[in-house]
Amino acid sequence: MTEVNFKDHFSSTAADYSKFRPDYPPALFKDLADRAAHRHLAWDCGCGGGQATKHLAPLFDRVIATDPSAAQLATAPAYPNVTYNTASAEQAPILADHSVDLIIAAQAAHWFDLPRFYGEVHRVAAPGAVLALITYRPTQLADTAANAALQHFYRAVVGPYWPPDRRHVEEGYQSLDFPFPEEPGPEMRIEVQWDLEQLVGYAGTWSAVKEYRRQCDADPLPILRDGLAQVWGTPGDKKSVFWQMAYRITRLPS
Repeated sequence: MTEVNFKDHFSSTAADYSKFRPDYPPALFKDLADRAAHRHLAWDCGCGGGQATKHLAPLFDRVIATDPSAAQLATAPAYPNVTYNTASAEQAPILADHSVDLIIAAQAAHWFDLPRFYGEVHRVAAPGAVLALITYRPTQLADTAANAALQHFYRAVVGPYWPPDRRHVEEGYQSLDFPFPEEPGPEMRIEVQWDLEQLVGYAGTWSAVKEYRRQCDADPLPILRDGLAQVWGTPGDKKSVFWQMAYRITRLPS
């Protein structure tokens, strides 16, 4: 078996990732479950702290959620029918051949070795299984001035420190290799009401912020906080923050 070296951008911020990352619309997972031929087993690969896993648990008899980061898995919520396992998306020996009815990768597939992951998908997929690669596009604020401050930070301050694979998120996964006939996904977005510190906390989970800290030996978050504070009003005020959802979805052969 060939060893998989995964791109570990998030283990060091696992607690913040679990605390600050936005939740997905529950209706998305109901839509995906309805597409599957059966609801015996779902696989959440690259599950992180279980942000998507918790939505799959009520919809399937069993869920297996895998991530190569043990630190991320340690923050995931427990459910009676969910098994967490430290494994890569490219090698998940816990899964039996032709056993999985729904395979999802939520905000994770852009880090995968896709040809090897697709090989594992073909191995574990049950007849009529559904594969869904889920992402959300970069953060936006409804408040024009606050959004301008955020986009300046995103592109000008930490922009040079984003890993190259991040471009797939920018492009709504349309640039990902996806050699399958596709089904359209539902038109949805994530939307939250956050104060200034919640938004700054979320930005602290970005891979570009981690890389900025490593290369510059400095924390860029005060730059973001100061820029937002100039236009935010009272820091405790809530503003609408949103992310447009994007997908690549296929139904595998029966």
